[in-house]
Amino acid sequence: RPEIAHAHQPVMSPSHHGWDGNGAAAVPTPMPKRLDGKVAIVTGGARGIGEAIVRLFAKHGARVVIADIDDAAGEALASALGPQVSFVRCDVSVEDDVRRAVDWALSRHGGRLDVYCNNAGVLGRQTRAARSILSFDAAEFDRVLRVNALGAALGMKHAARAMAPRRAGSIVSVASVAAVLGGLGPHAYTASKHAIVGLTKNAACELGAHGVRVNCVATPMLINAWRQGHDDATADADRDLDLDLDVTVPSDQEVEKMEEVVRGLATLKGPTLRYI
Repeated sequence: RPEIAHAHQPVMSPSHHGWDGNGAAAVPTPMPKRLDGKVAIVTGGARGIGEAIVRLFAKHGARVVIADIDDAAGEALASALGPQVSFVRCDVSVEDDVRRAVDWALSRHGGRLDVYCNNAGVLGRQTRAARSILSFDAAEFDRVLRVNALGAALGMKHAARAMAPRRAGSIVSVASVAAVLGGLGPHAYTASKHAIVGLTKNAACELGAHGVRVNCVATPMLINAWRQGHDDATADADRDLDLDLDVTVPSDQEVEKMEEVVRGLATLKGPTLRYI
């Protein structure tokens, strides 16, 4: 039977195991930089999951543009990671902002955009009342959908505008397990993540013929990452969420999950995955 390599048991060359096949010690082979020389935009990249994506992309050699509404955090992260990372202010629910962010990246990097990561998002209010359909708030629903769903659609539009003429590029959106399993998040958030999955499928059918890959990843519920990266919830609302949703995990496990997610994002940008 063929052997199956599980995520926690990667298949490695002999040099990765510390021996050269003849019993002698060997120097570990460095992992290749999967995104070396690529240009990437990461929305919501200043904090939380977005920051982890930015750091991993930069580690893999990408020139990264952080597009975020948090000027201070975005500038600080770009400064910390060096000249290959830059920051542009962008509210993804405003089309002019998304257009400017893409145009700014193109002008800064010689007309090239290889990767657009739709990561920006809000969880929405998290009190018990806000999470009940009996207390449905149309204004809150609209706010969350504008950031999460409309923001993703605008990102796809303007990324495709830059990528399709070159017949190359990758658009990856951060969805959620809330788009697969019910009861994990507020109604507006859950609806917005379902919308992202649908948008991804439609855009992939259209843009695959133009050489542009469109994917999404369903992230686990990373409660601490949301606390770090978003200001939707008060401390009381956080406690409310923890009581109602048994999804809180220790921070070290959460970090491991975030790393798995962003490594998966890097994998989805391979040149052989046009119709996936």
